[in-house]
Amino acid sequence: MFIWLSLIIVGFIFLIKGSDFLVEGASSLAKKFHIPEIVIGLTIISIGTSMPELFVSITSALEGYSDMSIGNVVGSNIVNLLFILGISSMLSPIEIKRETKLIEIPICLFITVVFITLCNIGKDITRIEGLFLITLFILFILYTIIISFKKDNYKEENLEEKKSSIFKDIFYIIIGIISLKLGGDLVVTNAVNVANYFNLSEKIISITILAIGTSLPELVTSVSAAIKGKSDIAIGNILGSNIFNMLLIIGVSSIIQPITYNISYNKDLCILIIATILLSLYTIISPKNKMSKFKGFLYVFIYIEYMFISIF
Repeated sequence: MFIWLSLIIVGFIFLIKGSDFLVEGASSLAKKFHIPEIVIGLTIISIGTSMPELFVSITSALEGYSDMSIGNVVGSNIVNLLFILGISSMLSPIEIKRETKLIEIPICLFITVVFITLCNIGKDITRIEGLFLITLFILFILYTIIISFKKDNYKEENLEEKKSSIFKDIFYIIIGIISLKLGGDLVVTNAVNVANYFNLSEKIISITILAIGTSLPELVTSVSAAIKGKSDIAIGNILGSNIFNMLLIIGVSSIIQPITYNISYNKDLCILIIATILLSLYTIISPKNKMSKFKGFLYVFIYIEYMFISIF
């Protein structure tokens, strides 16, 4: 039992460090080809923080643990929105920009509704539906790139200038991918062992241990951004990661191996939809366009209640 838990922790370390190596190598390599840093930040960085979820979900799908593949994404999205955004705003109030209010939050809500609809059509996610999710993901990336080129007010200060050679960048990317694969294998295999030992369902394990563990990169990024007063990064990282999780991760996982959907996740996805709607309402509730400490506390309280009900 202790060995399984220890290996899960080791797996999370591999996942977190793997995503760090992947982001650093890919960012540096992209800049060598003169790709704008804002595009790197909105794509590579956001996807990089979702790499743990990607590898855990793919590994789960390949090994036939559909509940874990879906549960990891749904649970991580709930952790991101309610717990991480809540904690971040409790530490430092987060301003919700006009573009986030009018575009990014509605997009996130729309994609969540599309996702739950697809899941309930036939009670599985087929390869065709996976391709559809990937198509939506590509469209979102294109939108992000177009918007980034139109903006003049972004300062290229979020990524350190890298002087490393292309060889070093490629080495970092390879090490990152290998670490993510090893971490995903360790986490999934030993999480299943823990679930079997305590006679817990795959769903409970995936929305608790896996969801929280794979969301650690988002937690570190958003909390750090909030403390530094970079509200757009704090909330943008959360919304971007949630969109990537539903579109890219489930899309890729279902293309590799069609995923059986457990309708019990409808309740969790409804919680996610309600939390997203609440975020939208936060923009018109005083203090307007801001995640205050009280609003953040309310988010964290809802998450704790959700976890209590889910487990007990």
